[in-house]
Amino acid sequence: MKTVLIKNVGLLLSGDYEKPILDADSILIQDGKIKETGKGLSAPADAKVIDAAGAAVAPGLIDSHCHVVLGDFSPRQRMLDFMDSSLHGGVTTSISAGEVHLPGRPKDPLGAKCLAILAAKSWANVRPGGMKVLGGALILEKGLTEKDFDECYDAGVRVIGEIGLGSVKEPAEAAEMCAWAKERGMVVQMHTGGTSIPGSSVVGAEQILAVKPSVVSHINGGPTAVSEEEAKLIVDQSDATFEIVQCGNVKRAAQVSSMLMEKNQPGRLILGNDAPSGTGIVTLGILRNISWLASLGEMPPELAVCAATGNTAKVYGLNRGMIAPGLEADLVFMDTPMGSPGKDVLEALKEGDTPGVSIVMVDGEVVVTKSRNTPPCVRQAKVL
Repeated sequence: MKTVLIKNVGLLLSGDYEKPILDADSILIQDGKIKETGKGLSAPADAKVIDAAGAAVAPGLIDSHCHVVLGDFSPRQRMLDFMDSSLHGGVTTSISAGEVHLPGRPKDPLGAKCLAILAAKSWANVRPGGMKVLGGALILEKGLTEKDFDECYDAGVRVIGEIGLGSVKEPAEAAEMCAWAKERGMVVQMHTGGTSIPGSSVVGAEQILAVKPSVVSHINGGPTAVSEEEAKLIVDQSDATFEIVQCGNVKRAAQVSSMLMEKNQPGRLILGNDAPSGTGIVTLGILRNISWLASLGEMPPELAVCAATGNTAKVYGLNRGMIAPGLEADLVFMDTPMGSPGKDVLEALKEGDTPGVSIVMVDGEVVVTKSRNTPPCVRQAKVL
């Protein structure tokens, strides 16, 4: 068995909002999965050892909203290796919200179905820099049938791309397809707010409450948000998960975060980038989202980390996103950045600073030893 011991952890963030900080200073990993957390754990002599040097360790971040296409390339922004760059921002998993930027994207039922299946199967075999991608999100087009949903599910498609990007826009039609998807265990995303690209629609509370998606995509707009009143109506009258994105409205992000904290429902919030978009590609977007919530949204920083990790994993049924025995050892080592007034990563996040990342692990393997994108850490973890 391949064993890794992580020692001298200064702060262990679990990713589980019910117990976001663990009383432990070490992690034992075997064959790519977390075996144990505790204090002063030991390992066999042949184990790989990582010294966290007093820095924080958290689950690898999950980007809940990424418009991947095929491979690590953005046709919209004509950018190569943007996902590998996000890995250096601590993102170990990205989730497709629809391969909408494919040049010549087919918009007939057969083409939409084939694209989702192709993308799902392709991303199952490709890991940019080591990043895991849940790709192949079916974009709803008029004419899709229940049989099409069966075929997509059987082929590995698990996500419905954000409703509003395809030709299905009317609530009655979208609600029927949403129900088909949910019956098959698929996660349904729905565009919220103003139009983001040509062909998308303005979507507000009335449409969200009628369709009942699993995830209210970019409740803070993509990039234009619904009003504060409509956001509150959706939060109060829907049982969906709410997504805040980097390419959205900062004010609404803070307000929705505060709404959920007032209701004591931090587990209903997840974080995404919504990139590539017209706003661009922000490779540190998920870290920046966490700092938004911790500094402006009245959410404790340890819970903001959960919004970027365990909360998302639970919605999408992923065996990662939290630090607990049996889960995949996708981890990010981060610390207060040099120059921040924060004494540790939690204080830095409260200040609105972007943490520094030293080491990123996927399935217990080190894939980043020093981030090329974040500011340098005060405490730099090292592989011994």
